[in-house]
Amino acid sequence: MERESHAQPRARVIQPEQGRRYEMGRMTAVFYAYQEETDGRYAISEWWLEPRTPGPGVHQHPEDHIYYILSGTLTLFLDSEQTEAPRGSYVLIPGGARHDFENHGNESCGFISINAPAGFEAQMPGIVDWFAQKPLQALPEN
Repeated sequence: MERESHAQPRARVIQPEQGRRYEMGRMTAVFYAYQEETDGRYAISEWWLEPRTPGPGVHQHPEDHIYYILSGTLTLFLDSEQTEAPRGSYVLIPGGARHDFENHGNESCGFISINAPAGFEAQMPGIVDWFAQKPLQALPEN
């Protein structure tokens, strides 16, 4: 069965200032590809956490995540286990898996996130509002 196509994706270069930026206090996300630009196949974003920043809390959603760590070390909680992902690591999170991420380090941590299929990005305005009402506090020093 063929998938119905709504928009023909096109090849392009997206400059850094062209991303859609979402500020969430100690965390920032910039989306570079949305579902309407990829025919719903994937979304691409870049996430940055200030030093000693907790994440959004354990959650799950139907989309798969693929993270590539750009800088720092991302602390991950994957299906009740904690692990560290230093710069250069890939993280594969299948849809439905319970997960969270934090930056326990003393430097900023950044990662690229690919969501497949797209759709998660439509929740970002609500996520920004949630963080505005419940601002993140820095994690305590060890």
